[in-house]
Amino acid sequence: MSLLGEDIVTEDGEFVINIGPQHPSTHGVLHLKVWLDGETIKRIQPHLGYIHRSIEKMSESLSYRNFIYATSRMDYLSAHINNQACALCVEKGLQVEVPERAKAIRILMAELTRLSSHQLWWGCTGLDLGAVTPFFYAFRERESIMAIMEETCGARLTQNYCVPGGVMYDIHPNFRNRVKDTLKQIRSKFNEYEEILTGNVIFEQRTKGVGYISAEDAISFGCTGPTARGSGVSCDVRKLFPYDGYEKLQFKEILEQGGDCYARYMVRMAEMKQSVFIIEQLIDNIPEGEFQAKTKMVLKLPKGEFYQRVETARGELGVYIVSDGAASPYRIKYRSPNFSNLSALERMATGTKIGDLVAIMSTIDLVIPDVDR
Repeated sequence: MSLLGEDIVTEDGEFVINIGPQHPSTHGVLHLKVWLDGETIKRIQPHLGYIHRSIEKMSESLSYRNFIYATSRMDYLSAHINNQACALCVEKGLQVEVPERAKAIRILMAELTRLSSHQLWWGCTGLDLGAVTPFFYAFRERESIMAIMEETCGARLTQNYCVPGGVMYDIHPNFRNRVKDTLKQIRSKFNEYEEILTGNVIFEQRTKGVGYISAEDAISFGCTGPTARGSGVSCDVRKLFPYDGYEKLQFKEILEQGGDCYARYMVRMAEMKQSVFIIEQLIDNIPEGEFQAKTKMVLKLPKGEFYQRVETARGELGVYIVSDGAASPYRIKYRSPNFSNLSALERMATGTKIGDLVAIMSTIDLVIPDVDR
């Protein structure tokens, strides 16, 4: 009997199993081929491409206004931030000056997006490790953010709100009050999060010392976001290469030195508090003025190459455009955080138990459509 060209039991006595590509506990349609010695992981080989849609090639057939929204279907939990990266790259090519009001609105929506993503991650991490309650608690707060998104731009998940030059619509009259109410609700629940999961003895035993990756290895694999910052790697694009006005805001880049699942968990928990802090600085200080700069209906970038990076909920997203002067990009390349973070999975999991693999995948926070571009 064979499995994907390999014997189920190898000559060395290793057992080869499939994890996925069904969805549960793989955070998307991911297929892992795992070599085991008893319960100890000896090797992992990801098999990708189950939901590959050729988004980069699709983007090359769309206009500079339309290609932006194809990226909503990559890391769909960071859809607004993905769109923001594309809009910034087009604006860089056109040398468009974005109104200050639009910049503030973009940041507010980006940090709300980060909060909702981290809340979903927190709930799913608890669920993956056997704790059902966090999933319901996380969705309680996340639903408030989704309602704000829907009222602002008509969509809950894939907002399609950024346009070259600013945002598609101005904020709703209820926006400020609803955001303030949501922040108050979230702040009041942080202690609850800590009690339910962070300080739970079983959770600590499942995550501390598990899935370790050194700072050197994290850099070598190209890891970014909380996955890298959990190993002490400074890589927050909002700090290193600020955009849309992040340089005017006060917030901390969260770093942990543990390099394990628990360290990556603690980074995201602290990042939620920083997102709340950023939103609080802006919500009563949104500049007056236009929410969108005037641009031509048909956009044509000058010939050349343009690159923009942003900090999504999972790490650095890079947008690379090659223009030949036409109304559509000649070449598009997306540098997605999930692809690089997934590449480090084998280094994190080798030598651990099969039961630890779910915890490791949870704290990488994979969104598979961002891998299968």
